[in-house]
Amino acid sequence: MPNQSLVTVILAGGKGERFWPLSRRNRPKQFLSLDGSGRSLLQATAERLLAIAGGWASIYVVTASHLADGVREQLPELPEENLLIEPEGRDTAPAVTWSTLRIAERYGKDTVVGFFPADHWIADEAAFQSTLQAAAELATKEDAIVTLGIAPTFASTGYGYIQAGEAIGTYGTNAEQEGFPAYRVTRFTEKPDRDTAEQFLATGTFSWNSGMFVFRAGVALDELLVYAPEIMGPLEEQGVEAYPTLPKKSIDYALMEKTQQAYVLPVAFGWDDLGDWNAIERLLKGESANVELARHIGLDTHGALFYATDQDDLIVTIGLEDTVIVRDGNVTLIVKKDRTQEIKQVLKEIQADPQFKDLL
Repeated sequence: MPNQSLVTVILAGGKGERFWPLSRRNRPKQFLSLDGSGRSLLQATAERLLAIAGGWASIYVVTASHLADGVREQLPELPEENLLIEPEGRDTAPAVTWSTLRIAERYGKDTVVGFFPADHWIADEAAFQSTLQAAAELATKEDAIVTLGIAPTFASTGYGYIQAGEAIGTYGTNAEQEGFPAYRVTRFTEKPDRDTAEQFLATGTFSWNSGMFVFRAGVALDELLVYAPEIMGPLEEQGVEAYPTLPKKSIDYALMEKTQQAYVLPVAFGWDDLGDWNAIERLLKGESANVELARHIGLDTHGALFYATDQDDLIVTIGLEDTVIVRDGNVTLIVKKDRTQEIKQVLKEIQADPQFKDLL
């Protein structure tokens, strides 16, 4: 087994549909560079984890079969045996369960495992690594499924919410840092309605669920056997061959809303889940009137975002406000910023029309 304390797993099977047309079936969001850095989100995630994982031997990636070659191309240093290929996407509960089973078989049930989405933005990588060390310490000492909690800034209906209860101590303390307080989770609610989200925000005791989890493999597998036997049982018996029979369910619904072993560690780093085009504005918005990742000439245009994959393209606007314009090949998207969530609805119409099937 690798000689560090944490084996990391990157969840890289997502579609990123709300970043269409830039994000396509074979080029999903995690393969894109959205911040102008030249690094894809997947590459940035792996690089963040390298320091704490101790090398590529302790980094795993779980992805869909049609994306496997893309992962190999983007992460050539990743050992082939560490690329876990799902025959079909069944959401995060099967992905987490199957990955944990594979790692437990390889290293033992006391192995501390961390799961990380491939498409998040992290502001302070040193603080991120310190937080993970604290989470790994907590998972080592307690039968804990540790989730990293984000301080909410508005009443989002797109995130899960975690209510912190009893404080159980401080972890990650050393000569250089004071450590991070950890709490038992008293309530875990996935994507509440707006009224409920506003109530949560008002209490001051809730965090957003970041989708990052740390636990000992055996602890999570025991809990999955209790609360998600329809996923755990077939995977334990049949391995990846069980995928076609598994329910499509997130780890939040399958386990986190039910387990009594959930703990939350509030984070001390900037975070964004990069859910849609508006996230790019949050990252890159400066003092200028617009965010321009394309050549643009505009009159009376404010609060707009422009993105073009071909830097020879020119976007010209007159009298626009709060609009996203994206050009990628033979597709142009124009959408009001407050309606970007509806891109998925448009994709269903495109999918239903055979003449547009090559645009997905």
